[in-house]
Order: sequence, then C-alpha cells, then structure tokens
Amino acid sequence: MIPPPQQQQPGAPPHGYSPHTSHTDLGAINQPHQPQQPRSRIDPNQIPSPVAVQETDQNNYNAQAFMSMAKGVPPLALTEYTAIDEGNATPRFIRATTYNIPLNDETANSSNLPMGLVIQPLADLGPKEQPISVVDFGAEGPVRCQRCRAYINPFVVFTEGGRKFACNLCTFETEVPPDYFCNLDMSGRRMDFDQRPELQFGTVEFVATKEFCNRAPETAAYVFVIDVSWNAVKSGMLAQCVSSLREFLYGGRPRRSTTGLERPPGLESGCKIGFITFDSTVHFYNLKESLEQPQMLVIGDINDVFVPIHEGFLVDPIESKPAIESLLEMLPKMFENTTSNQPVLGAAVQAAYLALKARGGKISVFQTVLPLVGPGALKNREDVKLLGTDKEKTLYEPQEYFWKKLAQDCSENGVCVDLYVFPNAYVDVATIGVLSSLTGGDIYHYLNFDVQRDGIKFGNDLIKNLSRNFGYDGLLRVRCSNGLKITEHMGNFYMKNATDVELAGIDSHKSLAITVKHEGKLDERTDAYFQCALLYTTSAGQRRIRVINLTVTPTQSLGNVFRYADMDTTITYLCKLAVNTTITTSLASVREQLTNRCVKILSSYRRHCATSTAPGQLILPESFKLYPMYSLSMLKSKAFRGGQEMSSDLRVYNFRMLKSMTARDTMMLMYPVLRPLHDLDVEAFTRDGNVKLPPAVRVSYERLDQSGAYLVDNGQQMFLWLGRHAKADLLKMVFSVEGVEQIDAKLRVLPPLDNPYSAYVRAIVNRVQSQNSRYSNFQVVRHSLDPYIEVQFLNMMLEDKNNDNMNYVDYLCAVHRWETNYCSH
Repeated sequence: MIPPPQQQQPGAPPHGYSPHTSHTDLGAINQPHQPQQPRSRIDPNQIPSPVAVQETDQNNYNAQAFMSMAKGVPPLALTEYTAIDEGNATPRFIRATTYNIPLNDETANSSNLPMGLVIQPLADLGPKEQPISVVDFGAEGPVRCQRCRAYINPFVVFTEGGRKFACNLCTFETEVPPDYFCNLDMSGRRMDFDQRPELQFGTVEFVATKEFCNRAPETAAYVFVIDVSWNAVKSGMLAQCVSSLREFLYGGRPRRSTTGLERPPGLESGCKIGFITFDSTVHFYNLKESLEQPQMLVIGDINDVFVPIHEGFLVDPIESKPAIESLLEMLPKMFENTTSNQPVLGAAVQAAYLALKARGGKISVFQTVLPLVGPGALKNREDVKLLGTDKEKTLYEPQEYFWKKLAQDCSENGVCVDLYVFPNAYVDVATIGVLSSLTGGDIYHYLNFDVQRDGIKFGNDLIKNLSRNFGYDGLLRVRCSNGLKITEHMGNFYMKNATDVELAGIDSHKSLAITVKHEGKLDERTDAYFQCALLYTTSAGQRRIRVINLTVTPTQSLGNVFRYADMDTTITYLCKLAVNTTITTSLASVREQLTNRCVKILSSYRRHCATSTAPGQLILPESFKLYPMYSLSMLKSKAFRGGQEMSSDLRVYNFRMLKSMTARDTMMLMYPVLRPLHDLDVEAFTRDGNVKLPPAVRVSYERLDQSGAYLVDNGQQMFLWLGRHAKADLLKMVFSVEGVEQIDAKLRVLPPLDNPYSAYVRAIVNRVQSQNSRYSNFQVVRHSLDPYIEVQFLNMMLEDKNNDNMNYVDYLCAVHRWETNYCSH
C-alpha cells in the first residue's frame, strides 16, 4: 500500500521538457537514501501547466479542423474546435481513454491505465459542423449483422461483389438485403457510397421501425411539480420559479412552426406542458385552451393519488397561453398566506408519474424541505458523528424503498425526473435524489436559498435545462470487437440486465462511462471497434436510433499505449469510477485509491518506457504530464475531499453530478479557468466586435496582481476577484465607483455602463456563461473586504495548499517519492 499524502521536502529545480523525448523530465528530486544538500525549491513555473497545455492545443485547432480518422489523440475537452466526421465518430460523442488499445490483458495490466469510453450521445455540434444525417430504411429497418446485431457502418467490408458484408465487430458475413444491394467499384467500394450517409459518417441516426416502439411515439410532455408550502413562499422560491417558467415559455424571440404559429423559444412544436402544486395536498390544474382562467382540482387523499383530469392537464403552451399565464401570475398570490409546512412530495411525484406513464416525458420537481409525511415519508438521519468516518457511506444509500421503486417505474416508462431542492436543513438527497439518478435526470441544489443571491442562478439553470436537446424513453447498448467485452457502466441511469442502459431521459449535456476488458487477444493487424446504439424518442416525437462508431488501434507497445492516451477522458472516467466506489468503500480509501492509481500509472511508465532514466528524476509521460495536478484536484473536489464540514446532502449531490458530467464539465471542475480582466484590448473589441477571451493564467493566489481584476470559473461558480489596489479607471469603467470598498458585494450581474470597457467585460462574462451546461453563480470578491467569500475563491486556486490538501509542487514531490518507493519494491 502506498502511504497517504503528507508534506514533502522541496526538491531540486526541474530541467524542463525536451521536445525530442516522449516524456517530461522534471529533473532530480531528493530521495530518502541520498545525502541532503542545499537545493533551491522547485520553480512552479517549470512544472507542467494545464494552462500552457490548453493554450497549445487551442492554437493547434484555431486554424485547422479535427479530422476524425486522424491517428492521434483528439482535441482536449475544453478546446474549441471544428470536427469533420470522416467515418469515425468525433470526440464530441465518444472518447477513449487511449487510442492505442493494449493488445491483450497482460499489456493492459502492465500499463495500469484504465480501458474505457466516455460517451455523450446527444452532444451539441460545433457551429460550423454538419448536422447528423437521418437515414430511413423504410419498413424493414436499418441493415444489421445477423450475429451480433451491430448496425451497418463505415467499417464493414462488402464481399462477393456486394452481396454480403463482413461485420467489423464480430467478422460474421451477412447477406445484403436485395433492396440494399449495390455493385462495387474497382477498389471494393459501393458505387452508391456518396449517397449512403451510414457508410460515410461515424455518427448517424436511423428512423426506428415499429419493432423498436413499445407505444406510439409522441412529442415530449413536461410536468412542473411545484412546492407551495410555507418555506417555498417565504424563501422566494415559488415567485422565482413561476417567473422563470414564464420567461422560458413566452420570453425571448419566438420562432415559427410549420403551421405559422409562434412557438416558445425553448420547446419543440407539439410539446405539452402541465402543472401540479403541492403542500399537504396535491393540486392539478385544468388549462384547457377554451378557458381564460385555470381550474384547480385538489386531491385530499394523498395515500391514493390519481389523475383527476384527462383533458386540459397536458396542453399546448401556445394554444393555452392565456390560462397558463394566468396560473403563473396567480400562484404566488394564492399561497402567500399559507401555513402548511409539510409538503407531500411523494404523492405529488406519484401523481405526475401517473399523468405521464402512458407517453413518457419529463417531470421537473421543486422541493424545499424533507418530506416527513405522506407516501415515502422520511426521517432526518443526518448524524454529524458519522461524517468523515467509515460509516459515512451508509448515508449515501436511500433509506426508503418507496423512492427507488418510484424511480424504477419512471425509468421503465420513459419518465425523466429533474429535482431542484432549496433546503435550509437536511433533505436526504441520497433518497429523494434517486428519482433523478435512475431516470437520467439532473439534481440542482440551492442551500439556504436566498432569492436575491441565488434567484438568477436558479432561473438560468432552469431555462438552460429545459432548452437543451432532449430525448426520452431511451435504451443504450455498446458493442465491441471480438476479444473485448464491456464490464461496467457508470452514470445516472437504470439497468435491469448487464447490457442495456435504460435512459428515461437523455440530453446534450449528459455522459456515461463504460469499462472495457479483454476476453481474448486482439489482432494487431486490424483495428478494434466500438459501436454505441441509442434508441430514443426525440422531443419532437420521432423514434430514432443514433449509432456512434469508434475505431482504435491495438498495440503491443506500452509506449504507444501511453503516447495515445487521453488525459481528459481518463480523468472523467476515474471520477465516475470513484463515485461508484463510494457505495462500498470509505472516502478515505477512495482518496487513497485515487493517489495509488496515479503513482502506479507513472511507475508503469518509468519501468516500461523510461528505463534509462535515473531514479532521482521525476519522469512524466507527455500525454499524462498533468496527471499529478488532476489527481490532486480530485482529492480537493467537493465529492472526495476529507473533513466533517461537508454534509451528506452536499456530498451526494456532487457524487451524482459527477456521474453524469461530460468531459468538458469535469475538466472545468478539475482546473478552473482564471482570466485577468485588467488589461483588455478594448480597441480590437470595439473595431470588430469579436469577444476574444483574455489568455488564462494558472490558478494560484501567488500569481494574482493586487492591482488587477480576475475572473475565475469552474462551471459551477464564477468569481470576479478585485485586488485591494485595483486600478481606479477599471473600477470607474466597470462599476462606476471610485474605490473597491464602494462596490456592492451582493452584485449578481455587472451594471450595464455606457463605455467600451464595461461592454467588453460583460461580453466576456456572458460568453463564459453560455459555454457552461449550468449557470455559474456570479460573485464579486473584494480582497480583504469579503473574507467568507474570498475563502471560497481561494479554494478554487487548486495549485495552492487548501481544501485539506497540499499544494501542487509538494504533491508532485510526494508522488515522485511514492513512485520511487513503489518501483524499488
């Protein structure tokens, strides 16, 4: 076992990276058996920098597109790029931990690298990328391998003049259906290749036939289940909720449907919506288009809920606009004097499920307190004595089977649940959160909700969520080449067997990870293949099969396994794996395993790929030179950090968020982006209107200019830090004040001042916000004037000592020491 982290003596300054090697040499570091000599401290400027790596990668793709058949590692997860699908799916949809896969199990074990995929099936395309082709094979459905049932794709090989094709996954030869037959040219390619998207592109969609439909597909239906108890009213949640829903449904610029009617900016034509409110009873609303005022129906028997209305509950938001707007305006007034403080959450969600059971869709639940009464009533089981101990993991499991059964029922019927919680005390996210974690939904957590502080974030989170590309009633399966097998699936979904992932809901910002193992030896002469097939219903009501194909190269060379390893995918995979481990293992053991994994991977590289290096040198694979930094970031994350200050609710919330996070969102969380705002090129912005983001700097307090201003964002929280001696002209142009102390620390948006510098700074903030899947809560931090908020800001400086862990330099030295000890034994 590798010893736990502790403070390490500083070592020698590194020698830097030589471009003629495939690894980074950080020079000699003092070893325990070596005599201690006076040495200068490691220069933090010379250790591997995520900022420098990101900048280099971005520059590579500023002027050129990523070609999907390129034999190499794809762009980093945070890089903005244009991808061209040449037959291999682009990394927007699927990423591998390494693109040179070990030839056999022995090679894989020697590397200690995980073999896995991170899949984001409905990922958004880049602005210049071609839309996904939709292929309709008619009543017969898409052509498939008769043995493994893989779908036709660019890597099958046509034989016997085009009458058969050999499956690239299992090699079985299947006869081509007569109506799909086409002659081959001299190179063996079909003559109609240019008219066959399924043979050209790595990602395509097939129109699903009746055999793929358990029921007639319909447009998505959205039911909003809103807590109207005393807490919801007094906190301002209810008023903010209905205001944000009104903005989503009827705000912004409308679009025209094929019928000429104006459509809401966030909904597909034909989508239906319905509303349920609840306190000690459950309330349905009749919103029939012929009504100008909504009709309220109350269910008093919460132990036997039912849907009291069939016409007028799920309605078209345009046709029933008067009734819906009236309801949204009335709700805060209807319940402003309520004294009920025991909302029956279980009964309300049951009622919403019954309303959607026959068609599927999405339930958005807004809840403020622990459900103490009604179906699924819970007890407050939070015990601070368990936090930070081996028994803490018992708090991560649901305490009441009712919620798990309800979540399973929702999943089996294509009903996705998003959960928005606004607690000022324990609400048992581990239990009620299974509604989201088993149905592919999201959880949003607003602790001690203050509408002035958190209202903008909540409203934007809600609108962002409802505006995503959304599919429901999904079933996903991943197939792979002979010699490989899929052994584990990680994410927020439900599985009744070992192969099929049930996704009641799936959107463009959800991902899952799978583990790949060997069950034989691969053939080094041919590529290895993976095919992900997602059967789902689009929000427009079309049943589709999205097929995503990936090819990687088998290799016996451990050097190539490391050379073509993808750091971002590996970190995303390891985060999901670590979350899965928390159910059976203590957090202390999980943290130890994260560091152990880092040490073992770096030790494997030294033993097998850098044997000629001196033991005193820290050698990092070029592709994994940032691994120690990201390993430290995982230890500092809210999901895995130690201590007793983290409630089980907040811990579980972060667990489940990580499980469905995309590679981009994960890497933002692992290393926030810090940008200086005090020296912007306003002339260029004024001249061409291009919102060019200022270059990022490393996340360390020591690098901050006390007279400057810095914007830091991790995809969850955004801080604008102002130095104590911030320049007066900057303060005047951005805040219209003379000194830092005059700035209102409660600002949640920058004032719209009439000058170019203000416009540029606001444009930067808006651009950063638009790239995030969730809204980053904006907060101004004045150095030395806002101590509580500044601590949160400093905790995002992950290269420094904080979050109950050491700084980057010391951790790098410690990893090297453990690696040397590991190799010597």
